[in-house]
Amino acid sequence: MKQKTIKNITSISGVGLHTGLSSTVTLMPAKSNTGINFIRTDLNNNPIIKANLDNVISTNRSTCLKKNKAEVKTVEHLLAAIAGADLDNLIIQINNLEVPILDGSSKEFTQLINDAGIKFLEAEKNIFKVKKAISFYDDSSGTKLTIEPADNFKIEVEIDYNSHILKKQRAYMNSISEFSSKFTSCRTFCFLHELDILLKNNLIKGGDISNAIVIADKKIESNKLKELKKIFNKEELKVTSEGILNNLELRFNNEPARHKLLDVIGDLSLIGIKIIGKITAIKPGHKNNIKFAKCIKKII
Repeated sequence: MKQKTIKNITSISGVGLHTGLSSTVTLMPAKSNTGINFIRTDLNNNPIIKANLDNVISTNRSTCLKKNKAEVKTVEHLLAAIAGADLDNLIIQINNLEVPILDGSSKEFTQLINDAGIKFLEAEKNIFKVKKAISFYDDSSGTKLTIEPADNFKIEVEIDYNSHILKKQRAYMNSISEFSSKFTSCRTFCFLHELDILLKNNLIKGGDISNAIVIADKKIESNKLKELKKIFNKEELKVTSEGILNNLELRFNNEPARHKLLDVIGDLSLIGIKIIGKITAIKPGHKNNIKFAKCIKKII
């Protein structure tokens, strides 16, 4: 199996979900064994931040990387698109702190890669074929992540928030070739009661609720609805019969579970090696995805 990169340079611009900062991401071809590298073109000397587990600095609501003083935030959706396209080498120039959230999924990044074209390189892929099961369990969250032998890269995800609106959901990917059609368009989500916490913690500055599924699992008072209308600049805001804000319609019945699967792909790509094995993820999240990835990398 040969390594891959893209054929042509391509760019996309948007606003960061948590910082609210505008940035442009430019994808560029890279040579064999380069790996995936971010370059902060807005900083002196254009520092490089390798997409690597060693550079993970934060997993609070997103995955963020830092090398020395240079940082890049919310990388998981872009990394998922890169892994979904089975790319091994890429230069990612970014002219600000945070990767754009776009529509809250990996869809536009996947389209960007497709438009740029895929190029095969001479070097062979670095591959880790799982020979025996590796498991990780977190007591506090009830998260369980396992990888076991399989004929290719597969993922099964289960989410359970003990919510009468967002009931237990599952998603399954039988091959990375399914990513583009079944998972890349699945958007991030949050609960309505979390918005206050996120806003108070100086997060979601770039959130305009057109890039996230907002689940209303508790009754919302009229004064709170008015406040949200003002914050997100929406004239018409209400809770639908399905229990989500009327900012968007679901693309799949289990879109939240599919998005969590997307996040697992993005986070585990930081191992830096193509994995052949089946991952089962129960109640995954960025923090435990990264801990599990470190377990796998240690064994590799």
